[in-house]
Amino acid sequence: MNNYPKELHYTKEHEWIRVDGTDGVVGITSFAIEQLGDVVHLELPKVGSKFKAGESFGTIESTKTVSDLYMPAAGTVTEVNTSLTQAPEDIAQDPHGKNWLIKVSLEGTPGNLMTSDQYMKYIAEEANH
Repeated sequence: MNNYPKELHYTKEHEWIRVDGTDGVVGITSFAIEQLGDVVHLELPKVGSKFKAGESFGTIESTKTVSDLYMPAAGTVTEVNTSLTQAPEDIAQDPHGKNWLIKVSLEGTPGNLMTSDQYMKYIAEEANH
């Protein structure tokens, strides 16, 4: 069963991006949320913040650990999902849809990202280690 939407592109750090022209929506995968456990805090950037691909744009904290969130593509933050910063535990309900983290205005096109099939192979290999 593939619960990783085909229109999204994935990183090895378990973020996803949905690209729409020069805009992107960034989130975290359900696999990452399963690994983290109960999410208790999200720290996300301010609108207008600029990031390069691979840079940390915030943190996600669970009852187990704090993890950095990494940009799948270079861009400027245009919107932050403030409903999630107020209720971070909701992220597990629809991580690939309404519970996105940030929206960005992209600089160029994202490179070196995985398709949903490649990502599923990647996490299957990760789970075996």
